[in-house]
Amino acid sequence: MKVSFFITCLADNVLPNVGIKSVQLLEKLGCSVFFNPKQTCCGQPLVNSGYLEKAKKSMCTLMDALLEDDCEYIVAPSGSCVLQVKEFPRFFQGDAVWESRAKLLADKTCEITDFVVNILKVTDVGAVLNGRGAYHPSCHMSRMLGVKEPPYQLLKNVKGLKLVSFKGQDKCCGFGGTFSVNMADLSGAMVKEKVRNIAAAGVDYLIGADGACLMNIQGRIRRENLNIRVLHVVEALMAG
Repeated sequence: MKVSFFITCLADNVLPNVGIKSVQLLEKLGCSVFFNPKQTCCGQPLVNSGYLEKAKKSMCTLMDALLEDDCEYIVAPSGSCVLQVKEFPRFFQGDAVWESRAKLLADKTCEITDFVVNILKVTDVGAVLNGRGAYHPSCHMSRMLGVKEPPYQLLKNVKGLKLVSFKGQDKCCGFGGTFSVNMADLSGAMVKEKVRNIAAAGVDYLIGADGACLMNIQGRIRRENLNIRVLHVVEALMAG
């Protein structure tokens, strides 16, 4: 299957191992992976800050890049960024040039665990990771994009990993993009509570599927000097 990889800004600039492991996972499962270097930000930070028109230039560049290779699917390691792409048809509604391209891109784009489970029909990728792990269901991915079960289905089949729940598991970690800047005190209190509950579950790993949330949680874990390793789900799925 021919797949175009949408790396996202965070994976490209801050979490390169997530991009590497994502491509390795897709190739392991038989996909031919293409990466168009012309791709850029999906525009989410600008849109969430109220600058939709300024964001559209970035969106158009992304559409051109990801549709250029005419792949069957476009896959990204971020539910939040995939959600943004799914919103493109609404942003370009009525635009004679871009509405149809926005719909085509939205229809082809998948979050990586959703793609593996529901398109490739794989729930066991042969990973091995020994220890106790907890999964953080990020808000955009689970509540708005609706991708809830695929990460659990994949992680439950990782050999050696005991997947455990924790108090307040479904609660926001407090990141929320600009929310963490504009409401820093409240954001800090939310991630402090989240990490306290994760630590109480006695886990070795905190696993998630959105880089921004993981960075937020990892920052608090480090400040608390806790011995908990934070992994993106693709890193867990490529372990062993």
